[in-house]
Amino acid sequence: MTGTFTPQPGAAPLPRMVLAQARMEAKLLLRNGEQLLIAVVIPVLVLIGVVRGADRLGLDYDHPVVDVTTPGVLALAVLSTSFTSLAIATGFERRYGILKRLGASPLPRSGLLAGKVAALLLVEVVQLVVLTVVGQLLGWDPVVSGAALAGFVLAVLLGTFAFASLGLLMAGALRAEATLAAANLVYLLLLAGGAVVLPASAYGGFGDVAAWLPSGALGEAVRDAFLDGTVAWRDLAVLLGWGVLGTLATARTFSWE
Repeated sequence: MTGTFTPQPGAAPLPRMVLAQARMEAKLLLRNGEQLLIAVVIPVLVLIGVVRGADRLGLDYDHPVVDVTTPGVLALAVLSTSFTSLAIATGFERRYGILKRLGASPLPRSGLLAGKVAALLLVEVVQLVVLTVVGQLLGWDPVVSGAALAGFVLAVLLGTFAFASLGLLMAGALRAEATLAAANLVYLLLLAGGAVVLPASAYGGFGDVAAWLPSGALGEAVRDAFLDGTVAWRDLAVLLGWGVLGTLATARTFSWE
């Protein structure tokens, strides 16, 4: 007996499954009020608050405050999504057995991780567009050149790599409730003292240490791109190092259930 039978059973091609997973992950993140607060609302409030309150905060730089603060808040947005939001979401997916069930689907674990990373990049595009518009309304005048855009794109990609590896490390090793508390605590500590929003030079002697943190390296790399139009190779190397360390540690400790 010959003939064509439709629909044909079988799994979809891997790229199509990864894109479908990425779309679903991005929608779930953007529909979650708490995640949206961390990803968009807090960075916007920080940007407006620091620029409007610069005189009261005693901020004085060689460049206008908005030109220094906006790149830092762009870096903060990358941190909030690729670390805090990813860690919390993945931690609760482990708790409710979602990761275990997805492991039994045609989507391989490497495809699941690729979908999560693609979703992070989609959400970050939305964040960066919103913050760029707000920065422009506040008077942000960035350097726009090929080197500046290259430095910014590399900083976003390597920053996402570093913080996503650390977020998955935390989510794969701790209980969901502990991940929720720890991820929010680390976010607040890095926001206040991680040299991400303000330059490392604003922290005095601690700035030399903060510049080696992933938050400090990401903030400095984005500031160098938009303030001076340069690629901050040292800071990019720091982010790459954190990403490699986080990935190796995650591969050894991550538990899917």
